[in-house]
Amino acid sequence: MAQEDVFKKIVAHCKEYGFVFPSSDIYDGLAAVYDYGQNGVELKNNIKQYWWQSMVLLHDNIVGIDSAIFMHPTIWKASGHVDAFNDPLIDNRDSKKRYRADVLIEDEIAKYDDKIEKEVAKAAKRFKENFDEAKYRATSPKVLELQEKRDALHTRYSAAMNAMDLNELRQIILDEEIVCPISGTRNWTEVRQFNLMFSTEMGSTADGAMKVYLRPETAQGIFVNYLNVQKTGRMKVPFGIAQIGKAFRNEIVARQFIFRMREFEQMEMQFFVRPGTEMEWFSKWKETRMKWHQALGFGADHYRFHDHEKLAHYANAATDVEFLMPFGFKEVEGIHSRTNFDLSQHEKYSGKSIKYFDPETNESYTPYVIETSIGVDRMFLSVMSAAYTEEQLENGETRVVLKLPAALAPVKLAVLPLVKKDGLPEKAREIVNDLKFHFNTIYDEKDSIGKRYRRQDAVGTPYCVTVDHDTLNDNCVTLRNRDTMQQERVAISDLNGIIADRVSITSLLKKLQ
Repeated sequence: MAQEDVFKKIVAHCKEYGFVFPSSDIYDGLAAVYDYGQNGVELKNNIKQYWWQSMVLLHDNIVGIDSAIFMHPTIWKASGHVDAFNDPLIDNRDSKKRYRADVLIEDEIAKYDDKIEKEVAKAAKRFKENFDEAKYRATSPKVLELQEKRDALHTRYSAAMNAMDLNELRQIILDEEIVCPISGTRNWTEVRQFNLMFSTEMGSTADGAMKVYLRPETAQGIFVNYLNVQKTGRMKVPFGIAQIGKAFRNEIVARQFIFRMREFEQMEMQFFVRPGTEMEWFSKWKETRMKWHQALGFGADHYRFHDHEKLAHYANAATDVEFLMPFGFKEVEGIHSRTNFDLSQHEKYSGKSIKYFDPETNESYTPYVIETSIGVDRMFLSVMSAAYTEEQLENGETRVVLKLPAALAPVKLAVLPLVKKDGLPEKAREIVNDLKFHFNTIYDEKDSIGKRYRRQDAVGTPYCVTVDHDTLNDNCVTLRNRDTMQQERVAISDLNGIIADRVSITSLLKKLQ
C-alpha cells in the first residue's frame, strides 16, 4: 500500500475512534487547528507523563515549572523573535497557493535521496546475497550521478539559507524546475519573509493597550525564570528546568495533519551548564533522548539524527531526532546547544544581572544551555503512525490494530461480559470498580464479543477480560492479549498483579536506567 494511502487511513482512524477531530468541526473546521478526543487526550497525557517523569523523576538535578503564555513583549525583542522569526514564503500565481521556499527545496533534495535508495534496492534484489552495497554506491554510474546532483543542490541550498538570500532561494526553485503540486506550473512569485508570531493587545483602553504576543515557544519562560528557580531550589550547575505548555505560530503552510499546526504543545527542557562543557553535555543529551524514543519499542530503524548545517543565530551545535513518518523521516525533537545567548540577551534588555556564582570555581558566569525540545503533537503522530497495523488473519479477515506501547495506551483493560444477562454484567462491573483505581479500565457490553475485541484492538487496548458463566463459579476470567490474540484463564484476584506493571509508565522508565 502506498505510504500516502496509509497516512490517509491513519487520519481517518484518528477521527473515527475518538483520537483527533478537526477543531470547530460542525462549522467545517478551522485550518491547521485540531481537538483531541476521548482516546486522543488519554494517549497525549500518557506521552506527556512519560516525558515528564523521565525528566524530573529520573534526574535529581532537573525540576519543572509552568510559565505563562502571555509574557512581557520585550522578551520577544531580546530573544530575536520580533526581528528574525520568519519563514521564506513563495506563491504560485496559477494555483494561488503559498509555500515555504525552503520546504520546496528540501522536498526536492529528498527526491534525489529516494531515487538513490530505489537504485540500491533494485540492485540488492538483482544480486541478492552477493550484493555489496558500499561498493555499489561507490561505483554505480547512476547512483554517482544522482549523488552529485543531490550534493550540488544541497550545497547551494545551505549557502542560500545561511545567507538568507531570498533571490537565490527563488533561483534554485526555478533552476531545479520545481513545480507547484496543485497547478503543476513554475509560475512563481518572489520569495519574501513572514513573521510567525500571533499578536494581540493587553489593556482596557485603546490608548493604554500594550501589544503582546502569544508565545511561539515555551523556552523563554524558562530562561526568564532561571534565576528564580536556581535560588529558590538552591540548584547547582549543571541543572535543568523542564516545562510542558502550549505555543502558537501563524503557520502559513500548515500541513500533514497534526504535524504542523498553529496551536501546538511542546515539552522542553533547558539544561544549564558551565561554559566550555556544553559539547560534552550536548552529546550526553543526544544519547539520552534517543534512548527515550527507542524505549517505546518501535525499532531503531524508525529513528535517525539529522545534524543542522544552518545553525540558528544562538546555537553552536544542533541536531534533530527524526522519525520515519508515512511521509518520510521528519523532525520530532530538536537538541540544541544554545550557548549563553538567551540569558545574555535577557540580562542586556532587562538591565538585571542573572549571572550564576559557581562555588566550585569561585567565579560568576552566564551559564551555557543545552535544550531538548519535543513537539507533543508530532510525538503523538509518530506513535500513531508506528502503531497503526492492518493484519491478515487466518480466516481471511483483516483486523486494524493499534499496537501502542501498553503504558501509553488510552485504555489499559476492557472488561466484557459474554452476554447482558445472568449476572455477568454485574460481575464485570465489580471487576471494573476494583481495577479502575490502578489503571484506566472500561466496561463494554455492546455487540458480539468478536466485534468488541475488534473495537478494543482499534483503540489500542492491550488487554481484554471476558466474564462468562464459569466466572460466577470459579472467579476466573479469560484474559486476551491484543498483539498475539492469545487467551488464558486467570483468577480475578490475579488480574492487578498480571496487568499493572506492564501498563504503567514505570515499565517504560525502567528501560531508561
